[in-house]
Amino acid sequence: MSITKIELLGKIVESGLVAVIRADSGEQAARIAEACAAGGVAALEITYTVPGATRVIEHLAKEFSGKILVGAGTVLDPETARTAILAGAHFVVGPSLNPETARLCNRYQIPYMPGAGTIGEVVAAMESGADIVKAFPGDILGPTFVKAVHGPLPQASLMPTGGVTIDNVGDWIKAGSVAVGVGDNLTAGAKSGDFASITKMARHFVEKIKEARG
Repeated sequence: MSITKIELLGKIVESGLVAVIRADSGEQAARIAEACAAGGVAALEITYTVPGATRVIEHLAKEFSGKILVGAGTVLDPETARTAILAGAHFVVGPSLNPETARLCNRYQIPYMPGAGTIGEVVAAMESGADIVKAFPGDILGPTFVKAVHGPLPQASLMPTGGVTIDNVGDWIKAGSVAVGVGDNLTAGAKSGDFASITKMARHFVEKIKEARG
């Protein structure tokens, strides 16, 4: 039996950490993914800036089947979303809302997390059926954005991506984020081939999130 949308969302929120993987090659992306998995990351986002991203998603979805969620990131259109879903993607993330992509993901009951940087964009994403909205770019918005959005929209489930560091991840969680997406601040070691540092950093992020949640 395949995992349901509710179960997928539950795993992402329970973990609180989505590793955003950008790489120069599919092989490097796979090695980053394995290092993140060893560090306790429960959800991996393979961005469509990675060469051969669909093949990477397919490979990792099989390798980590039943253990770790593998999603597709930087998805701009429904064609890419459908390709990723057929390859085994458990969730779809985009830098901004694409209504057609939202409809497709809803049709197949795959969580869709579009990016939003204003109250209006958050509302539009929620109206499209997004269960989690990606607060993006996080380095510009800051943790106070999440707190501010929850004033008029306490029901909004926000996941900041961009600018989330080991030093401020606790602030993001305490501000009300249901999860965080972390890219370079987690995977930087890949540039020098230091994949062990990625595993160590992943563990650190997981610990900081648990600590912030009390």
